[in-house]
Amino acid sequence: MEKDITSDSYRWFALAAVVMGTFMAILDTSIVNIGIPKMMAVFNVSLDSVQWVLTAYTLTLGAIVPLTGFLGEKFGNKKLYIFALISFTLGSFLCGMSWSNSAMIIFRVLQALGGGMIMPVSMTIIFQMFEPKERGLAMGFWGIASMAAPAIGPTLGGFIIEKLDWRLIFYVNVPIGITAIILSTILLKEFPHKAPEKVDITGFIFSTIGIVSVLYVLSENPIDWSDVQNPVLLTIGIFNLIMFVINELTVSEPLLDLKVLKKLDFSFSLIALTLINMALMGGVYTIPLFLQRLKGYTAMQTGILMFPSAIVTGLMMPISGKIVDKINPKVIILPGLVILAISSYQLAQIDLNTSRDMTNLILILRGAGLGLTMMPLTTLGMNVLPQSLISQGSTLQNTFKQIAGSAAITMMTLSLTSKSDIYYYRLSEQVTPFNIQAAAFLNQMQNKLTLTGISQAQSQIQAKSILMGLLKKKASVDAFDYILVLCALFVLIALISTLLIKIKPKVETESVES
Repeated sequence: MEKDITSDSYRWFALAAVVMGTFMAILDTSIVNIGIPKMMAVFNVSLDSVQWVLTAYTLTLGAIVPLTGFLGEKFGNKKLYIFALISFTLGSFLCGMSWSNSAMIIFRVLQALGGGMIMPVSMTIIFQMFEPKERGLAMGFWGIASMAAPAIGPTLGGFIIEKLDWRLIFYVNVPIGITAIILSTILLKEFPHKAPEKVDITGFIFSTIGIVSVLYVLSENPIDWSDVQNPVLLTIGIFNLIMFVINELTVSEPLLDLKVLKKLDFSFSLIALTLINMALMGGVYTIPLFLQRLKGYTAMQTGILMFPSAIVTGLMMPISGKIVDKINPKVIILPGLVILAISSYQLAQIDLNTSRDMTNLILILRGAGLGLTMMPLTTLGMNVLPQSLISQGSTLQNTFKQIAGSAAITMMTLSLTSKSDIYYYRLSEQVTPFNIQAAAFLNQMQNKLTLTGISQAQSQIQAKSILMGLLKKKASVDAFDYILVLCALFVLIALISTLLIKIKPKVETESVES
């Protein structure tokens, strides 16, 4: 007689298989970036060529995520999850075996086919396995993987590249993947699912062209708008996404059921999560750049500095999840958003003189805010959906997350470049003979340089060059601060969206099938 996976004895073991797969998929996205310079040397290719190792993965991910809800309903989420694990693990093994850049790109596509499914399908499985009163804690444990992996990835990747064989950045996934496949086969149960009678081919074409086109443009860093290809592709992408929405709202069996957005509480949670993810990705992109470019930290030192905040986030997630299962989720989420907003704003106040300990403290507070916010808000939004719409809700959340993350990084890159130039221009305008501070600095530097034996004319040139360098660094600091203020603003808007969510005495979720 088959044992019930939803019993207390089994579902927590099954959760381990789901967490393991999620950890593996997210770890890969953060660890592979470190290996790009090594691949350039080994395969003897340019940066533009090797960049496709990342771009091919991102585009495949964007194309496959919207399909997961449909595929889960057609084949069952257990089968789909195991297929995703096999695809990702096999792709990882073949990436490690790659003999050329072209082979690496092909195998990364295979890897992404699995990687794109793992996150949304694993979330769906959790919401199918656990009743509403236990989902907060379950999502908290799942969230540990989603936060620990990107924190460990850069440090682990740096160690592997420096001390071991670079191919291990792919091979490290293989034992984890095999273990997750075995555990999933034994422990996961296939829940009832209704296979759609028709395949929404039109919706698939619109979503694939739309998302892939938009992500392709957003993946360029920075975007070259003078290249006609980019504005054309962005226009094509946006047009196809609009057509996708129209198609999904009019066909009888849509690829992605947008009717879930009629649940306003889910929609408000989706808006809040999208904005928080943009703030998160903005910080993930900006903070390491600030520490390495302006403060002179190595990649390893940066990873070590940011690691405690990830640990705090991981610890807070199951704790906040457990509390959310028992009380009004807003009691946890709203203070978490306030902490996240304040710490994001405080990050915008750091400069080159800010101590390592103070930076670490602010990052830890930010990590605590994320831990109190991300998974409880995800659970709150998903809990308002009936069981029949869980897979659609999960797919929609992950689709928005994918696009929002890429959009945030692009926005931050453009802001960093433009604001650095603007601030530098404003500061350099102040360097005139009538500016007492600038004149005093130049005079002091000229005297010091003259004492080294340099001619007066040469000392004037070098003194001005030193001053301009300092102004450029100050402009860069101000630009980074501007970006982090934007992140704080995203969190504040997310706070407003969360306030609009109505907490009902009884969640509108169908009982979990045993």
